[in-house]
Amino acid sequence: MLGLLADRTRLALVRRLGEGEADVTTLTEAVPGAARTSVSQHLARLRLAGLVVTRKDGRRVIYALRLGHLRRLADEALNVADHHIGHLPAHD
Repeated sequence: MLGLLADRTRLALVRRLGEGEADVTTLTEAVPGAARTSVSQHLARLRLAGLVVTRKDGRRVIYALRLGHLRRLADEALNVADHHIGHLPAHD
């Protein structure tokens, strides 16, 4: 699971899905610089791993986190990364 969340795009997707379910268009907007096809591929990996579930709403596919504790895990991973980056020595 942590290996999947090590990717910046997937981590951003999990973080956004922690706020509530969303479709691919909304999720693409939540990942600056990511193409829709890339977001779809990352969502497919998360779904195959059992971290994300889908449901149909007309023609749209809606994504949601399967496990509620994933948001906490994603937040903690980001906090650790921020802590690490904040304590790196400055480069001249």
